[in-house]
Amino acid sequence: MHIDHHPLAGEFPGFKDKIHELRQDGARFTRLFGDYEQVDKAVVRIENQLEAASDEELERLKKTRLALKDQLYSLIRGGVS
Repeated sequence: MHIDHHPLAGEFPGFKDKIHELRQDGARFTRLFGDYEQVDKAVVRIENQLEAASDEELERLKKTRLALKDQLYSLIRGGVS
């Protein structure tokens, strides 16, 4: 079974313009966005069996991805970038 990448704009479709704006102007947002993309891609590679990882490592990555997504959402909703 193929697992798809979870791009941030797909996770928050109503905020595509805000995400684009924050990526242009917000240093913290840009760093977190890059971290989110990197972790998400790692999760997808593991879930698609393109890379090996323990269940614990996969779970850690998923929790990291969720924490990053929460931080990004906070910034999208009006936090400091």
